[in-house]
Amino acid sequence: MFAQRVQSLEHEGAYAVLARAQALEAQGRHIIHLEIGQPDSQTFEPIRQAGIEAIMAGQTRYTSPAGMPVLRQAIAADAGMRRSISIRPEQVVVGPGAKPGLFFPTLALVQPGDEVMYPDPGFPTYAAMITIAGGHPVPVPLQEGNQFSFDLDVFDRLVNERTRLIILNSPANPTGGVIPQADLEHIAAAAQKYDCWVISDEIYSRLSYDGRKVPSIATIPGMAERTIIVDGFSKTYAMTGWRLGYAIMPVALAERVELLLTHSVGCTAAFTQLAGVKALLMDQEEVDAMVEVYQRRRDRMIAGLRTIPGITCQAPQGAFYVFPNTKALGRTSRDLAQFLLDEAGVAVLAGTDFGEYGEGYLRLCYANSIENIEMAIERIKTALSASSG
Repeated sequence: MFAQRVQSLEHEGAYAVLARAQALEAQGRHIIHLEIGQPDSQTFEPIRQAGIEAIMAGQTRYTSPAGMPVLRQAIAADAGMRRSISIRPEQVVVGPGAKPGLFFPTLALVQPGDEVMYPDPGFPTYAAMITIAGGHPVPVPLQEGNQFSFDLDVFDRLVNERTRLIILNSPANPTGGVIPQADLEHIAAAAQKYDCWVISDEIYSRLSYDGRKVPSIATIPGMAERTIIVDGFSKTYAMTGWRLGYAIMPVALAERVELLLTHSVGCTAAFTQLAGVKALLMDQEEVDAMVEVYQRRRDRMIAGLRTIPGITCQAPQGAFYVFPNTKALGRTSRDLAQFLLDEAGVAVLAGTDFGEYGEGYLRLCYANSIENIEMAIERIKTALSASSG
């Protein structure tokens, strides 16, 4: 019998759908992949070259578990500048991807029985890491009418003296919503009242649209000393496979998290970290251009979805996902996602892959070509029309 802490763990829905889609492709079907949340472009050339040069220079040995000083310094400067706050290098902990920045602070802070609030629908790792830490997961529904920010009435009813940690994600996966400043201030006031911590997952912070600036709860007075900012290189620099992320937190917590890294992953690859330094220091025009491409794809996908009877769709403010409302179609999210894969050849995710409050929605990733987006829309429209006729 396995330990209780792992018995409830499940695969992420995206990987399960990908496996089914690939099985259909093996049978000769053409599948349009809108299920996997990663950039469709290659890592930018200067970053690739920096990684190659680092390997050739022998940068293939162990490094400090918390990260190479040159990268921690670059992250502190860049992250502080973008959020208009002061960040010291010793507050930065580098990891192989952003997930250690979510998992390890949770392990360091949450005692068995502590309550942890998190967004639903939300990234599946949140519920998993709370459970593994022995905490009590407390999902807070996101409100479509408030750009998929927390339902603050529910939040106020749920937050209490037992709340140890509040998890935020803005821009959000799967909704693309950005938490407004006023909502952040409301949440911050509760965090200070009940003396709890906040993990602010800001991995999509550079992917925002229509000139919108994404606010961070860490900038609110009194929040820097109780906030862990989690970010990374995967989405902004198309570096998903490089496995490079980081978390920014008070120094005392950073020292505890460094020990967890020491005894788990050891350290992050040196050549990957040096590629990350290049990413932060290079000209950011390619990032800006990529965001403009995503916005055009977003607009095309939204326009297409809105032509399909029974589907409504808000314009996401960030990330690269749309989260259309499909309740009028009269199917469960899971049944609808399976139908679109089988009948339309379009791989999407059910909203319930991100929590129970995702029922009645689908997640589609628009990190794909305009051609594929338009083809997917036509296939979805045709399949739904045929099934209703």
